[in-house]
Amino acid sequence: MDSLQTGDPRYLKRKVKGCTLDVHPTERALIVQYEVEATVLGELGIPMVGERKECQKIIRLKSLNAHTDTASLARKVVEECRLIHSSKLLEVEQLLFYLQNRKQSNDNQEKKHISSRELKPYTGVELDEEASINSIDEYVELLYEDIQEKIRGATLIFQLARNPDNLEELIQNEAAIGALARVLREDWKQSVDLATTIIYVFFCFSSFSQFHGLVTHFKIGALCMNIIEHELKRYDLWQDELQKKKKAYILFKKFSENQNLKKEHEKSFRKYQSLLVKQEHLLRVALGLLLNLAEDTRTELKMRNKNIVHMLVKILDREDEELLLVVVSFLKKLSIFLENKNDMAETFAVEKLGRLVPCEHEELLSTNLRLLLNLSFDTTLRSHMVQAGLLPRFSSLLGASRRGGEVFRDLGKEGCFLGSGGERRQGGRVYQPPPSPSRPDPRKDPPCSYQQTDEGQRQLSMCILYHISMDDRFKSMFADTDCIPQLMKMLFDCVEKEIDVELISLCINLAANKSNARIICEGNGLKRLMKRALKLKDVLVMKMIRNLSQHNGSTKSLFLDHVGDLAAQISEEEAEEFVIESLGTLANLTIPDLDWQLVLKEFNLVPYLKDRLKPGSAEDDLILEVVIMIGTVSMDDSCAAMLAKSGIIPALIELLNAQQEDDEFVCQIVYVFYQMVFHKATRDVIVKDTQAPAYLIDLMHDSNTEIRKVCDNTLDIIAPLLTNCPTVTSSVLGEVALCDTPTEKRKQNSVVVSAGLRTQTGERTKEYDEEWGKKIQNEKFRWYNGQWLEMVENRPLDEAGEPFLFGEDGESFIGERDIMERPDLFYSPDGITSTDGAISPEFYTDLQDGELGQSGYMSSVSEQFVPADQPVSGYGFQPEEQFFFNYNNASR
Repeated sequence: MDSLQTGDPRYLKRKVKGCTLDVHPTERALIVQYEVEATVLGELGIPMVGERKECQKIIRLKSLNAHTDTASLARKVVEECRLIHSSKLLEVEQLLFYLQNRKQSNDNQEKKHISSRELKPYTGVELDEEASINSIDEYVELLYEDIQEKIRGATLIFQLARNPDNLEELIQNEAAIGALARVLREDWKQSVDLATTIIYVFFCFSSFSQFHGLVTHFKIGALCMNIIEHELKRYDLWQDELQKKKKAYILFKKFSENQNLKKEHEKSFRKYQSLLVKQEHLLRVALGLLLNLAEDTRTELKMRNKNIVHMLVKILDREDEELLLVVVSFLKKLSIFLENKNDMAETFAVEKLGRLVPCEHEELLSTNLRLLLNLSFDTTLRSHMVQAGLLPRFSSLLGASRRGGEVFRDLGKEGCFLGSGGERRQGGRVYQPPPSPSRPDPRKDPPCSYQQTDEGQRQLSMCILYHISMDDRFKSMFADTDCIPQLMKMLFDCVEKEIDVELISLCINLAANKSNARIICEGNGLKRLMKRALKLKDVLVMKMIRNLSQHNGSTKSLFLDHVGDLAAQISEEEAEEFVIESLGTLANLTIPDLDWQLVLKEFNLVPYLKDRLKPGSAEDDLILEVVIMIGTVSMDDSCAAMLAKSGIIPALIELLNAQQEDDEFVCQIVYVFYQMVFHKATRDVIVKDTQAPAYLIDLMHDSNTEIRKVCDNTLDIIAPLLTNCPTVTSSVLGEVALCDTPTEKRKQNSVVVSAGLRTQTGERTKEYDEEWGKKIQNEKFRWYNGQWLEMVENRPLDEAGEPFLFGEDGESFIGERDIMERPDLFYSPDGITSTDGAISPEFYTDLQDGELGQSGYMSSVSEQFVPADQPVSGYGFQPEEQFFFNYNNASR
């Protein structure tokens, strides 16, 4: 020491600072993060060199369980770990309490099965000796010997790598890592055991993100892809060879009793099984390594470019559940990207995944359901699921699945239950539904037996079923499964508590189908739904009831008992969302036996409806439902007169002015006018006292097809163009004029009036206002002729084909004038007589006798008006559109 100069370092000072505590994300362990500050001091104690390093220590709590005393354990941790100050005792106790009550998620359970701690080498390569980190150089030397010694050396290194505490020291030994990578690259084809063991070592490194760079540097991922591809080809060869030997054995068995051939076949099969076990173990660890590396999306893209999806889907045919768990987990991760999802569709992954639903391996089933949920966002793949027969399988996972008989035995005092013979009893009366081909007779089914389903699996199955129910093509298929009774049981079990949005959303979608609605309402289903909706003011249940109310037939008749309850909800005091659904339900009840006048008077609804028609008086959704409700009640004579006297028609016109840009409002208001012109009292008010016909004329050429259709139907009733044209007497109201549009156009725009309103055309014509009739007639003439002339003007002309349309200089006979200024080309409002008298007398004879063909645009006497249905609003069921409730944005 005397030889040192004055400035030479004397000693090292080490200091620990900034200790923080946290819980391990997946294991029951505490993470201590601290900072080590090392300073080299000089002779006089002056700091010369300083360095800081962030470190962490993991304290694994193997004895921690539900019965552990966290206070005592916290004191023990603080006493034994010098990094934790005694002042942090309370914090340690709180973290231990959190770990004690934390639930393991499904994802963590999946990772548990593919973590390095759980992976074990083959029993054939296990060694009696225990590896030591101090002998690592000796193990590396073994990698340069023959195959058996290489396997021994790799196995010993793997024993060290299984302990995460040794990984940092192993990574510092570049010779060992390089030697392992070289041996794997050169000798993986010579021994499956050697390849499996070395990949296990790199798998241990891949379990931690900070070591991914090491694995990538030696290109272990690309090598694993090549190994997997090679092993899949070997498997195909094994299958072909095994099939050939099996066929040969069957063939010779018919003609001789050759025992040698039988023994050879059995020997080949045992060898095949042995090789298959080793191969599947190799595939499992290789795919696990690739799954860990796929955390980097750039690495995952490289895998996709090498057809990783096709390889994984091909492995789905295997039977090893642990291998399938890794494959399905990998596919689940890949499925969030569009390109990978398309690859799965091309390789028919859904059909192969379907055989795993259900399965006894709980984690495999949960992971598979998560994958199918990701794929169910695609319309085509949802169709594949239905075609693969997965709909009843998903239904069986909803809860206590049925093994024959009815799903729910008892729904309470108001529910239906099974009789002794399997029949349903309702209020003491036995009802025995006839058996159908799609549904077995419950009286012949075996007794009911139930199986319990995990809550997570139930939720996943319900979400997948919800996605399938979004497609109208598959809604009716739910009626042939046990899904709806199970859903109703789950719904009624939620007596006072809030219903899961997934459950009620699925019920809302299914209620939009007529067959499903019949099953939902059977027994006291509708009564119980109404009771819950009205008691708890549940908007989503009322939305479900609204969907049920749109179906004609026996289902709609069940609502007669609940009209009063629904009408009582339409008031200022109720929540607006609940009122909207109640109004929508009432508006769907187009039942002949329903006395709407009595309903309007008893609940004093007319003032409420009129007040809500004022623009800005409420949300547009509520105002629209009021308009639809008025259109429904206007089908009744007395109700229409009551509404007309109350001044609702001017209010509708004012609303039409305010909402003229909203096609939904315009269509529904025009439909109200259409309903009211059927009744004499309201017809006179609309035609003579309001400007409604003027608005209808303006809307006659609207860009919206539905608006044009309803408008034309209404105008055809106000002025059927029979004033000056030759008429044909018919028993059906509204026979169109002979000078109207072509036959196809008239069929599209025609409307049939109910039998009670039919009269002779000549009698009804007198009731129409002639002035409005002429205006409507002239407008139609102008529009139809204008369209025809525009078509003629824009038609491309060929001089060779049409030489007489132009003069000698190629100039049109029309010249530069506007074709619309040629009055001689228009039909006269008084008939089809042109202004220059060019029509021959024979034309009028054929016209009067009804012999003019389609070229003359004459309608057949047998043509009738078709009654226009109520235009479907955005809140009702539209067959051409998906009707579903987005539970992600549901407001409770």
